[in-house]
Amino acid sequence: MPQAAIAPIAEPIPDPVVGRAGGSDFAPLLRTVREQGLLERRVAWYARGITVNFLFLGAIITGMALLGPSWWTLLLAPLLAVVSARMAFVGHDAGHSQITADRGRGRLVQLVHANLLLGMSQEWWNDKHNRHHANPNHIDKDPDVAADILVFTQHQTAGRSGLRRWLTCHQAWLFFPLTTLEGIALKVYGFRAVFSGSSGPEDDGMPTRKRVVEGLLLTAHVVAYVTLLLTTMTVGQAVVFALIHQMLLGLHLGMAFAPNHKGMEMPDAGNGEGWGHLRRQVLTSRNVRGGMLTDWFLGGLNYQIEHHLFPSMPRPHLRLAQPLVRAHCLALGVPYTETGLVESYRQALSHMHHVGEPLRSGA
Repeated sequence: MPQAAIAPIAEPIPDPVVGRAGGSDFAPLLRTVREQGLLERRVAWYARGITVNFLFLGAIITGMALLGPSWWTLLLAPLLAVVSARMAFVGHDAGHSQITADRGRGRLVQLVHANLLLGMSQEWWNDKHNRHHANPNHIDKDPDVAADILVFTQHQTAGRSGLRRWLTCHQAWLFFPLTTLEGIALKVYGFRAVFSGSSGPEDDGMPTRKRVVEGLLLTAHVVAYVTLLLTTMTVGQAVVFALIHQMLLGLHLGMAFAPNHKGMEMPDAGNGEGWGHLRRQVLTSRNVRGGMLTDWFLGGLNYQIEHHLFPSMPRPHLRLAQPLVRAHCLALGVPYTETGLVESYRQALSHMHHVGEPLRSGA
């Protein structure tokens, strides 16, 4: 399955420049951002958002119970998908210490939103997402651009045959249909990590205590989800409801993650290794222009450049930091990429179409 470029949950990532920035390009920008208080937590803002999410979740569950075994109940599946995406964005922010600097509290918020409410392993995602943030779009180091169902460089197309070759040839057209399976795939990867003993290729294994906690919460999610569906609908209706819910959730997340890095610079062992923190994050990321609706729909990830430069910056501060970051990049002569939402998808899909060209031409 395609893996999201950036995903809903991640462990706090220490700023790689803090304490040793010295005369780096990033140091003056970091000082300005700190002086303006943009790294200070917005606990009340997040508390309000989480409360609203839970109220909507409660309303949807109540609606399912009142409607009962009726096909009209399926109309609540898209609403549940939207609420689930909101939960995912909160889990992502909690993992980056955007909500609280207390790691224990942040982990609790993640466990509730990821494992219990979404059925996704916090620990597995942390490992994967931390490596992405450390080396975004790096061909050899970023797990989000590793060759899988989708490939992101023409070099990765070598040796692909059969179904994988066909998928690569048509991956630009298939990208969004495939993202409908992303919500399910993330659950499968997480369950496999928790119950098989490894949360990632560079991980020595999940600590037993964490595995037990995550396993219990994942099991509780499945039991609660299945119970909710089967006590409010017939088996056939429950299956259709679950498919609509999970596929729309995957599509929503895919639409939020697709513009972030695809089609941007892709460093490898011979290119970009000498980049500092600022260039490594800015040159590989793309922002998406828009107003409040875009910010809401994309969970703040439309400010991808600012998010990668300052992972712990609270979501409502990203738009405030954007003018500072843009001006700083302009002064340094560092390209700052920002497009409209539709154009961001066009660029990302054009890149994926270009990657499959050697296979389509028979090269």
